[in-house]
Amino acid sequence: MKDILQQLEDRRAVARLGGGEKRIASQHAKGKLTARERVEVLLDEDSFEEFDTFKAHRCHDFDMQENQFPGDGVITGWGTINGRLVYVFSQDFTVFGGSLSETHAEKICKIMDMAVQNGAPVIGLNDSGGARIQEGVASLAGYAEVFQRNIMASGVVPQISVIMGPCAGGAVYSPAMTDFIFMVKESSYMFVTGPDVVKTVTNEVVTAEELGGASTHTKKSSVADAAFENDVEALFEVRRLVDYLPLNNRDKAPVRPFFDEPGRLDHSLDTLVPDNANTPYDMKELIVKTADEGDFYEIQEDFAKNIITGFIRLEGQTVGVVANQPMVLAGCLDIDSSRKAARFVRFCDAFEIPLLTFVDVPGFLPGTGQEYGGVIKHGAKLLFAYGEATVPKVTVITRKAYGGAYDVMASKHLRGDFNYAWPTAEIAVMGAKGATEILYRSELGDPDKIAARTQDYEDRFANPFVAAERGFIDEVIMPHSTRKRVSRAFASLRNKKLQNPWKKHDNIPL
Repeated sequence: MKDILQQLEDRRAVARLGGGEKRIASQHAKGKLTARERVEVLLDEDSFEEFDTFKAHRCHDFDMQENQFPGDGVITGWGTINGRLVYVFSQDFTVFGGSLSETHAEKICKIMDMAVQNGAPVIGLNDSGGARIQEGVASLAGYAEVFQRNIMASGVVPQISVIMGPCAGGAVYSPAMTDFIFMVKESSYMFVTGPDVVKTVTNEVVTAEELGGASTHTKKSSVADAAFENDVEALFEVRRLVDYLPLNNRDKAPVRPFFDEPGRLDHSLDTLVPDNANTPYDMKELIVKTADEGDFYEIQEDFAKNIITGFIRLEGQTVGVVANQPMVLAGCLDIDSSRKAARFVRFCDAFEIPLLTFVDVPGFLPGTGQEYGGVIKHGAKLLFAYGEATVPKVTVITRKAYGGAYDVMASKHLRGDFNYAWPTAEIAVMGAKGATEILYRSELGDPDKIAARTQDYEDRFANPFVAAERGFIDEVIMPHSTRKRVSRAFASLRNKKLQNPWKKHDNIPL
């Protein structure tokens, strides 16, 4: 009996070593953790339960039968993050460069199936050279099996990908279908075709970092939601994100203890909006001063900065925030900001996370670049996302809400539950100057007359009361009471029930 027990321990010791001491040392020399170390950092201490520790590949081509490692390059299992169940796979670059084989894929598929069945998030720690060439089409089939499960799990359980090394070719499509993608600066990259292929086909000379590094995907492509300095920081941020999310689409987000008075008034907000309507201010100040303990978890901070997305808590409960940022492009909506916000709104709606929208939007960004790029369809994505959302929706207009952009930003007409405005709000088809020049075109030669007409228009429309008279604004509130009013609004909506008509699925303007 003792011999058998010792044999088990010996086998486990071999499995824990992955590709061996030399390759582990190489991984550490690059400033990267091993696959097992990453799981230990991510999960609560001693909570990890591993599956398929001894599973090995079945390939006999190219003498692969002589080269086997228990686990076959990926560690899979479940554990807890702050006591809540999650499923994890962590690719091991020390074994065949983390390449995906048929059995490697089977291990990932097993935990994804269990995650959907048991209603818990899936977290993938990606560090892989791609498909295992020796297995040919079997490895490609393995990728497709994983992709199919990403699709089936979408909107059912949260899916989070952390890119912690190379991720190229077909490997990029699994993370692309997950809800959030985090990267590690300087040590991770994602691209469909690498620098060598790019040079051969297009004659462009580009480095892996320029082509698909963390900076590229957080600032230019929007593929990634955030990038962090090292493995440990990235994994800790995943833990923090999971704390905001429900385990599945039938569950509520966790309620955390809070130490902030829901009725707290902040009189500094009364002077947040400048007297000059064209002077910018930082909308993040409002978000932070509204949130419990000023805690704000921003998503896609470095992309489309003219709109802000992220999570806060109100009375300990998760709320998704979308806000125009007057500091960038005057808060205009454009192609990038519409896509960014629409995806975030749809995630929140899929997982029953209420939506808080702060509005200061002068309209859509004009120009041929926007029109040729399809701003009409991209803007419609955000409109569609808000309109189809059935979660509680609270909107606060702080300053400008002009034209179609007023409609798009969670207006009463898109089934907003509570639509508030500050006294500084201006709700109109367009700004006073532009409106006057259209309405009184014949008087353009007389500056005094035009100035008087502009003042008349401002007096009539540069306020929230016309909309309030029609019931499109539920209440004009004092800025200092925003946290109190918003918290009470969401508290009253906790039992909201709203269903869309039955359909197989919608056809969002992609």
